[in-house]
This record gives sequence, C-alpha cells and structure tokens, in this order.
Amino acid sequence: QVQLVESGGGLVQAGGSLRLSCAASGSIFSIYVMGWFRQAPGKQRELVATISSGGSKNYADSVKGRFTISRDNAKNAVYLQINSLKPEDTAVYYCSADIQTIFGGTNKYWGQGTQVTVSS
Repeated sequence: QVQLVESGGGLVQAGGSLRLSCAASGSIFSIYVMGWFRQAPGKQRELVATISSGGSKNYADSVKGRFTISRDNAKNAVYLQINSLKPEDTAVYYCSADIQTIFGGTNKYWGQGTQVTVSS
C-alpha cells in the first residue's frame, strides 16, 4: 500500500558530500514525521535525523552541523544533505515515515536502504 524508495548513496572520500533522497508513494492520506536512520555493520540501527510535518528538525549529536534534513511535502519526499563525511559515517541509510493511509491506519514505513561508504 505504501512504499519508500531511497537513492543517492555511494562511495565517497572523507570530507566529501552526498545528498540522499527518499520518496513515498501509494495509498497515502497524510505523512507525519519523516526521518533517516543508519546501520553500520555489527551495530544497532541509530536515528540520524527527523523532520516533522511542520518542519521541526532533530539531529543525532554525531551528525549535528554536518547533516541537514529537509522535506518536500508536495513530492512526499525527504532528503538528507551530508557534508564533511567521515569514515564513521559508513553505513546503510534508511528513510522512514509515519504515514496515515487512505484506509485510516497510521504506521511507520521504511525504505530499502542505500549504502554510504566513506573512504579515508
């Protein structure tokens, strides 16, 4: 009923930048908070950033000042601008969205993930 698809990952040298994109589609009535998570090999999935439907943003301390989350409600999309990449940022990045469907239920949906690899 609802799908989220990420894009924009890749292999980048330390200090470089990437812009991740995520678009939701399907039986969408309303999208509330959207966010980005990441999971490094052998590590727990961690919250990177969130953005509310009104534009309020929150960031993990480890990315504050380097990452910027934004959204385009008309496109049902959320973005993550990543600057000054560090090797520690290497992970699979997942977008998420709390979505109310046209059938009335609200759930958190996940994208398939996009790999970000930062070389030293």
